[in-house]
Amino acid sequence: MPQLDTSTWFTTIMSMILALFVVFQLKISKHHFPMNPELKPLLTSKTSTPWEKKWTKIYSPLSLPLQ
Repeated sequence: MPQLDTSTWFTTIMSMILALFVVFQLKISKHHFPMNPELKPLLTSKTSTPWEKKWTKIYSPLSLPLQ
């Protein structure tokens, strides 16, 4: 049974990593980013819900007296 020749693996892996790096750099360099990013004003509308009009108290199980 022949032996697996691994002598070219280092060259193959390094050239693949270099090619991927170049491809990603080219992809990223084509994006245009804004110079001064600003927040857009958010328009929030207040909706009236029935449970907001009532006062409710929720007890935590840890704050209840021991029985």
